[in-house]
Amino acid sequence: QIQLEESGGGSVQAGGSLRLSCTASGSTFSTYAMAWFRQAPGKEREFVAAVSWSGGRTGYADAVKDRFTVSRDNAKNKITLQMNGLKDEDTAVYYCAGAGLHYYTESPNDFRTWGPGTQVTVSS
Repeated sequence: QIQLEESGGGSVQAGGSLRLSCTASGSTFSTYAMAWFRQAPGKEREFVAAVSWSGGRTGYADAVKDRFTVSRDNAKNKITLQMNGLKDEDTAVYYCAGAGLHYYTESPNDFRTWGPGTQVTVSS
């Protein structure tokens, strides 16, 4: 079992960039598919981006495609989400999540390990 903790959230103006990180404790990180989800006030949690065990496969929600980039470094037990061209509608709490024994998945039901979240606020 791993534990997750996000960092890098904050406030930024529209059009700006932020880089979120998620660090995992535990020795089995490389066997977890990883993903980012977000939840805006009054809305359901939604998928943002996912990355496979090795980092060789990635996927994105349509709303963030071509603006966000997910990557992972198994040697550092870490994934990152580079967010460029931020928009007001990107304002949300961002969660890092892990799906054990999954090569790659985007389904929220597969993710049993979650971080506490980090706030991202974009203002115009």
